[in-house]
Amino acid sequence: MYHFENKVVVITGGAHGIGKTMREEFEKEGATVCIIDLLENSYFKGDISDKNTLEAFAKKVISDYGKIDILIHNAAPLMKGIHDCSYEEFEYALRVGVTAPFYLSQLFLPYFAEGGSIIHISSSRDRMSQPETESYSAAKGGIAALTHAMAISLSGKVRVNSISPGWIDTAFQTYTGADALQHPAGRVGNPLDIANMVLFLCSDKAGFITGENICIDGGMTKQMIYHEDCGWCYTKTSDTK
Repeated sequence: MYHFENKVVVITGGAHGIGKTMREEFEKEGATVCIIDLLENSYFKGDISDKNTLEAFAKKVISDYGKIDILIHNAAPLMKGIHDCSYEEFEYALRVGVTAPFYLSQLFLPYFAEGGSIIHISSSRDRMSQPETESYSAAKGGIAALTHAMAISLSGKVRVNSISPGWIDTAFQTYTGADALQHPAGRVGNPLDIANMVLFLCSDKAGFITGENICIDGGMTKQMIYHEDCGWCYTKTSDTK
């Protein structure tokens, strides 16, 4: 459908969850996929928060294939809150969620083939939050902003877009009742909802799209909720921190 034969795709966090599904979908379309993950995998195991690891990974990809067509920053940062997140943990979250995508893009930039594409996986938390999610939300907000900055800097060479997933169940579990019905789309998302958009954005069909952030959340961030609306009632909880 998308004709990714002879394309080299790099995915961070590609051994599980959304990253694994993206890898599988690209491979179905004929692409060669190189992944880096903390988990064991068939290509490269490593921590993307480490500069030397990023350099070694990029060197291996270019040594093996000589080019790159698509780069997907998917590895998830640490999620901890303002009451218990240390300076080092917050810094680590930003290294994984913002610094690594920037530096890896920089390392691969000379090797992008014509029509190249970069995808940042942000989160609907780049615009809304639950309590105690500061490290994750900051990193996701950072990568969303990095998207439009890079899209302008790389104009004419590489298209750069981001996707902000909402609730995505990586085990493909089917939810019923309130969990599903609270979504205007009527269900909880699954990794294919994200992978399908990624493949589209990386294809020639999306050649006029760059610098965009697309929120895929079943409509949750568009839904206004008031006290006693849709059966929801506000109850203030005491701060136990």
